[in-house]
Amino acid sequence: MFCYQCEQTAQGSGCTAHGVCGKDPETASLQDLLVHMAKSISVYAHAARQAGEKDEDVDRFILEALFTTVTNVNFDPRRVASVIGRAAEVRDRARGLCEAAGALDPAVVERAQDTTPADDIDGMIDQGESVTIQNRINEFGDDVAGLQELITYGLKGMASYADHARLLGVEEDGVYDFFHRALDYLAGRPSDVDELTGMVLKVGEVNLRVMEMLDEANTGAYGHPEPTQVRVTPVEGKAICVSGHDLKDLGMLLEQTKGTGIKVYTHGEMLPCLAYPELKKYDHLVGNYGGAWQDQRREFDEFPGAILMTTNCIQKPKHSYRDRIFTTGLVAWPEVTHIPEDEDGSKDFSPVIEAAQNAPGFAEDAEDHQITIGFARNAVMENAGTVVDAVKSGAIRHFFLIGGCDGAKPGRNYYTEMAKSVPEDCVILTLACGKYRFNKLSFGDIGGIPRLLDCGQCNDAYSAIRIAQALADAFDCGVNDLPLSMILSWYEQKAVCILLTLLHLGIRDMRLGPSLPAFVGPNVLQVLGDKFGLKPISTPEEDLKAILG
Repeated sequence: MFCYQCEQTAQGSGCTAHGVCGKDPETASLQDLLVHMAKSISVYAHAARQAGEKDEDVDRFILEALFTTVTNVNFDPRRVASVIGRAAEVRDRARGLCEAAGALDPAVVERAQDTTPADDIDGMIDQGESVTIQNRINEFGDDVAGLQELITYGLKGMASYADHARLLGVEEDGVYDFFHRALDYLAGRPSDVDELTGMVLKVGEVNLRVMEMLDEANTGAYGHPEPTQVRVTPVEGKAICVSGHDLKDLGMLLEQTKGTGIKVYTHGEMLPCLAYPELKKYDHLVGNYGGAWQDQRREFDEFPGAILMTTNCIQKPKHSYRDRIFTTGLVAWPEVTHIPEDEDGSKDFSPVIEAAQNAPGFAEDAEDHQITIGFARNAVMENAGTVVDAVKSGAIRHFFLIGGCDGAKPGRNYYTEMAKSVPEDCVILTLACGKYRFNKLSFGDIGGIPRLLDCGQCNDAYSAIRIAQALADAFDCGVNDLPLSMILSWYEQKAVCILLTLLHLGIRDMRLGPSLPAFVGPNVLQVLGDKFGLKPISTPEEDLKAILG
């Protein structure tokens, strides 16, 4: 295997024997084959679209195929193999669509590089090994292959956001059109660095719209997040912990657990759900348990109830809780019970509820500790005048966006120390699970404005962007002219597509860590540094001095 799509990749260069994330070589090869087949599907779909034909089932499958290969989503070779089998059916459907449109010419067929999946998993694994990333690195070199992968990883992250929006009924044909166009472009094995860089920024541009769509979907279904006090310590009673990112799954579970006496807790990136009016109205949604994804093996081992994983971030379950952890959606782990989706989009969480009822639950209330969340774009912009006045008066000197993915790799204590070191006349915006490094600390306020503003999930980078744009409008300047610094942490492909969106918007002088992507070679990093001022984090002291002088 060869995989370097996440920040924790082995030795900072690539996992070759076994994934640091827990992915085995067999699953890695199957995922490589699935991505290859997604490109083939899109070659046909793109040609058909140019001839005026399209198919929503083909469009939606592309999201599923790409999302399945995001880090920490699907670790089950049999499940991935079944998706590959469906990919073959969808590929044939797309090819038929292309042929019916009169667009099936020899050039399209050659570009598609059709692969008929083998009849068994071992055969599929062999096929996956023939389309590994390492082959393209050997052929094109680090920079070109890395840019190809940067586009691929941006598309994977964007697919996850688009899929969440789709589940809540928000889709856009232009977005599907771009997925097919970009994958068709990659299938053509591009090698021009300038052209590849242009496509990288185009992914960022389209992802901005996709994040906006997801914002529309979430707020349309559950209302705009509100500043909310959230309990982060347990209460007595039977319990279910919900992790991942999916608001719809949490909503369905809350409805099915009404009147059961079971308390429901969010975990990881689900914490922001507690600020949505239509979710927090459930009295048995009692708070948040634990922290970021990388601590789940210890936290889930200690959790005396059932656990539901709704999207990526799953780690290899310990035997101590394997019979009470469940997956749903695209998440999978071998021998872990999966909750399927019915044809009407509903899910029966009875097995999760039963496991919670059979578990002991929390014996007593822990000491009450609460934090404040819910400072998404609507909440902040409603008070924009107060914020602007505080800046103009000098009460607020600078804004720091300190957010992104958390992870287990050493070096992430930088973000804790940075947040603690930010001067008291500065405000910290945060989002995604990186905030768990400091979100339970007390930062106080500036004239009633909290110094720590939690904007939400990783996709709520859209909120942070809207907030920054609103401040720029208020001061009649560009975002880069604001007293705002972005200090980002990354782990997987959703963080990649957000970074590409920020680059598309021309945001300069961002700091990225704890390490730089292995798939972005030194020559490309030089270009990004020269054009956008993108730079690695150093130490909190050095970075604060450089930012504030």
